[in-house]
Amino acid sequence: MITLLETPQYGNPVINIAVFALFVAATLAVVITVSRQKTKASDFYTGGAKFSGRQNGLAITGDYLSAAAFLGVTGAIAIYGYDGLLYSVGFFVALLIALYLVAEPMRNTGKYTMADVLSFRMSQKPVRTAAATSTLVISFVYLLAQMAGAGGLVALLLGVSDRNMQSLVIGLVGVLMIVYVLIGGMKGTTWVQMIKAVLLVSGAAVMTFLVLMGNGFNLDGLALAAQQAALDATTGTGKDLLEPMGRYGATDWTKLSFLSLSLALIAGPSGLPHVLMRFYTVPTAKEARKSAVWAIVLVGVFFLFTLVLGLGAAKLVGQQTILAAPGGANSAAPLLALNLGGEIFMGVISGVAFATILAVVSGLALAGASAVSHDLYARVIKKGQASEADEMKVSRMATVVLGVVAVLLGIAFEKQNVAFMVGLAFGIAASSNFPVLILSMYWKGLTTRGALAGGYIGLFVAVALVVMSKSVWVTVFGNAQALFPYDQPALFSMPLAFLVCWLVSVTDSSASAAKEKEAFDDQFVRAQTGYGAAVASKH
Repeated sequence: MITLLETPQYGNPVINIAVFALFVAATLAVVITVSRQKTKASDFYTGGAKFSGRQNGLAITGDYLSAAAFLGVTGAIAIYGYDGLLYSVGFFVALLIALYLVAEPMRNTGKYTMADVLSFRMSQKPVRTAAATSTLVISFVYLLAQMAGAGGLVALLLGVSDRNMQSLVIGLVGVLMIVYVLIGGMKGTTWVQMIKAVLLVSGAAVMTFLVLMGNGFNLDGLALAAQQAALDATTGTGKDLLEPMGRYGATDWTKLSFLSLSLALIAGPSGLPHVLMRFYTVPTAKEARKSAVWAIVLVGVFFLFTLVLGLGAAKLVGQQTILAAPGGANSAAPLLALNLGGEIFMGVISGVAFATILAVVSGLALAGASAVSHDLYARVIKKGQASEADEMKVSRMATVVLGVVAVLLGIAFEKQNVAFMVGLAFGIAASSNFPVLILSMYWKGLTTRGALAGGYIGLFVAVALVVMSKSVWVTVFGNAQALFPYDQPALFSMPLAFLVCWLVSVTDSSASAAKEKEAFDDQFVRAQTGYGAAVASKH
């Protein structure tokens, strides 16, 4: 039998459950309301491409600011100080690259998914299969991070340490994710993302104001106070909370780990399918650019907030309290809210965090389902002859399967830091999708053989190195020592993917390769100008 209050109680479980239920009911009502007129596949995948730049910018912000951004980054800064702040910097810089180098050219070239771009001038069947495979792998890893955040968050708010109860919470998130996608499609999830973005940024702003007000609006003083509070050497930081010694600066090995993490954080978002899909929801390239401006401003401001929140949690809550709470480092933000505004404020902020998780997992599930139904089923298996009804049916079935698998894997990884898990997803995306997508849009010499070889090798090597790292080989599988000494694979797998793409392409002298290179100019003009984007390509 499970007893809810088995661990020290944080906040009021009744208030927390009530706020959670309110957020779930409200978002479900929105999804149902806005999705009543959904009739076509384009509505399911892109929401009919009728959202404005401002609306889509809010939705991109909602998709990008996942549990890692709020729970994971705040916790990482509270525990590791400067090293945790590196996540904030990496996430923001990455968004600039994704929005200005990849998003608009991709939107102008494709229709629904990233595979539309890759198959524009290359062999459709193998390229779509490869793109769908990498999309599913990345979506699963990203989903694991959100599931872990949900389990830790609810465990904290209910005072639960029982593993079965936390697993039940992860299962509930999976069920809600499936319901959101099946009912709302892209239109429903976009509205949920917009609402969630406003709530999350507003909640973080209020918390930031309260932390600064309590320190006389002196950021220097807050930083010094946080440093003085971090005196427990068992956390691995000691007095070095604000110096690059806590996690990545101590040894040559950790410095290389930081370099690998940096590559993943900067390049990874440009290969994240659920973020890139957002640019198919606006009608014109002009609106896409507006989306970019809104997203960059909102995301940049939010990550400035996380610095204050992390330092505030280190000072006001304390590292020992954070690490001892259910959810570990992921509990820093809710515990800070409890300290700042009491039980009701903690319930509201935690409800926003829970809504964040629900919104992001819905977007991820939609991206994965789209890869299965649009790329694999409609274009590869049915060779473009599938009816919209059949395609939608497959998409719904894929959503259910994705949800079940995500729940099972999420239970296995529920103890991992959310920001760290998202970093792994970024590393895999940077090693598989990013090299192929960038070269496809900007290098004439890329061929189908090169794209397949580089994409598959980048994906395989990145996943293999993650499995052999401490985070999986030791933490999940229980082995004594990791086979791969770094946590992040991008430093090794991403350059390898670029090299293989280049080498195989330049040595490809086939007739099809020549045609693919000749077709580059048409693709490049369309990608950069949007000319012809209103008409779908032959693929």
